[in-house]
Amino acid sequence: MAQKMLRFRRLGLGPHLRPAVTPGISAQEYHDRRAALAAQLAPDSVAVLAAADLKYRSGAVFYPYRQDSNFLYLTGFAEQDSLAVIRKTGPQPEDFLFALFVRPKDPRAEQWSGPWSGTQAAQDVFNADEALDINAVDAELPRLLKGAKKVYTDIELSRGGRDTKFAALLGRLRAQPLAPLVHAQRAIKSEAEVANMRRAGRLSGRALTDAMRRPWASERQLAAFLDNEYALSGLDGQAYVPVVAGGPRGRMIHYVQNNAALRADEMVLVDAGGEYGTYVADITRTWPASGRFAPAQRDLYSAVLRAQRTGVSLCRAAAGLSLDRIHAVVEDALRAGLVELGFDTSGDAMSVLFPHHVGHYVGLDVHDTPGYPRHVALRPGHCVTVEPGVYVPDDARWPAHFRGMGVRIEDSVCVGEEDPYILTTEAVKEVDDIEALREQ
Repeated sequence: MAQKMLRFRRLGLGPHLRPAVTPGISAQEYHDRRAALAAQLAPDSVAVLAAADLKYRSGAVFYPYRQDSNFLYLTGFAEQDSLAVIRKTGPQPEDFLFALFVRPKDPRAEQWSGPWSGTQAAQDVFNADEALDINAVDAELPRLLKGAKKVYTDIELSRGGRDTKFAALLGRLRAQPLAPLVHAQRAIKSEAEVANMRRAGRLSGRALTDAMRRPWASERQLAAFLDNEYALSGLDGQAYVPVVAGGPRGRMIHYVQNNAALRADEMVLVDAGGEYGTYVADITRTWPASGRFAPAQRDLYSAVLRAQRTGVSLCRAAAGLSLDRIHAVVEDALRAGLVELGFDTSGDAMSVLFPHHVGHYVGLDVHDTPGYPRHVALRPGHCVTVEPGVYVPDDARWPAHFRGMGVRIEDSVCVGEEDPYILTTEAVKEVDDIEALREQ
């Protein structure tokens, strides 16, 4: 520990003032994450992570850069052309080496592309034990891996990884997948992570509520309003491509064209959330474009809302339930509500009306920790969505006054021991609250 403390002293900082690498997430937390990963590794094992590649839209035009989530989780380093190595060196939690390969400073190149951190910052800010030039990776990586009994990585060796010789080296060491270890760790959120998600949820929810206050002529205008509100409120931007779907388009789960006109006699379904400090909010709200529910709209919406409340209430460790079990409970609640409204729910009815799972994990990604199972009992620190929906096809099998409707209601929720912690409560969802927005 003493060696790692020296780096902060070089910056003139005590341990209680260690810098935030990501908004709200301290350098100490990133160090602790690496220590926790090293503790999971077998003796004399190494984890190797590559940064995400820059992706091009066309020609020389590139998309905004987004770091690989596992790489970001363990390093806080958000730049391209980098590689991280975490080597277990002994039995204690602090017995590990963290090496970070990065681009060296280059004033001429940075004149074109903007500034980047360089090797000194990799040590002083990101706390690498060794900060190395990414251009030297072929020469330096064999040294860092020498004597390793096992290597964990998710670099795609079959296609040559990042087109460097180390892909062949990792292949010879019979690399094991790293993602399952990191995802199990990422699935339990720290207080700092929850705080970032709460901020994303609070500001996103307020923007959605503001959107409900006024009529909209088109999906495009509504989508642009939310994008602008997220930016003005201090969020990093959209967490994912939003769904803004009027009328029957609300039945399309991932409708993202967002370019049709909105009719006053229809409902609009919006699945949109912002991002703060790289942590996301995932929210869906459905409301009448006119501001007031027609009787059939109110009935179907209320049935979904009752089921959604049931699911949210079960997001507590004391309930001992998994996401899969909560899905079953919510589906039963939806079925009961639909039967009351005259639906025939026999046979495959529920798979037609409610074709997706009730929830998923949420965090650095909107569908967080892919591969982490939904059959495990929820624990404090798990953060999930609860998003039942009913999507009624326009055919004679279903009651006429509900045909063509789509309703989904979704909140992001963190699991507590005795109570759920709803991250997105500022987005109103009660019928009376939605209708009151146009009366203010």
